[in-house]
Amino acid sequence: MRSVLIFYLCYLLCLGLGLACVVGVCVWNSWWRGGFAWDGSSHQFNWHPVLMVTGLVVLYGNGAVVYRIPLTWGQNKLPWKLLHAALMLLSLILSIVGLCAVFDFHNSNNTPNLYSLHSWIGIAATALFAMQWVVGMAGFLLPCSPISLRELLKPVHVWLGGSILLLSIAASISGINEKLFFALKGNQSYAMLPSEAVLGNTLGVLIVAFGLVVLKILANSEWQRPDSSPEDLAYSPVL
Repeated sequence: MRSVLIFYLCYLLCLGLGLACVVGVCVWNSWWRGGFAWDGSSHQFNWHPVLMVTGLVVLYGNGAVVYRIPLTWGQNKLPWKLLHAALMLLSLILSIVGLCAVFDFHNSNNTPNLYSLHSWIGIAATALFAMQWVVGMAGFLLPCSPISLRELLKPVHVWLGGSILLLSIAASISGINEKLFFALKGNQSYAMLPSEAVLGNTLGVLIVAFGLVVLKILANSEWQRPDSSPEDLAYSPVL
């Protein structure tokens, strides 16, 4: 009972931090960076941090902990598999659109692509995420997938899922820092710590805190869904 209570406290903290991250990145790019457009201007670039933080961090992290909710343990696993896959697919779509926004912005302004460490980490996280989703779909949801393959894939799937989250957090906080260095100059330089810099730094801290809570939930063996029920061990194909 105590373990379940602690889980729900952590889960509520996870939801609260995730909401704070989304609100923070939206306020930053709408209030301080001028809003949103899709015209090759800096306003188009603003979609990039919003979609990447929302998709690749917050939605991804919440999708990863769906299986850990104790209220779902006594139920058929298939609907939760579908919810997990749907959340991850939506997260992947938002991430890809976010990448399209920044690539199109760079191309419209003759700016090189993929030259920074931030971009390398971000593209690696998204590529691994896409591969993870495809393999997960084939291994855990298709009717031709045998149980022995699922048992083999599961620990790799879990480990790679946490690794992708870590890469996403690293890409996000490095991207925030890079944007603040580029955007804040003169009397409003980053070193003077203006209000925009305070918001950006706070957003980075919130993203790290969110990631740590998600990883705590994933790492606690007491909060892992039991796999001993007939519904979990039997074939549960989507088709």
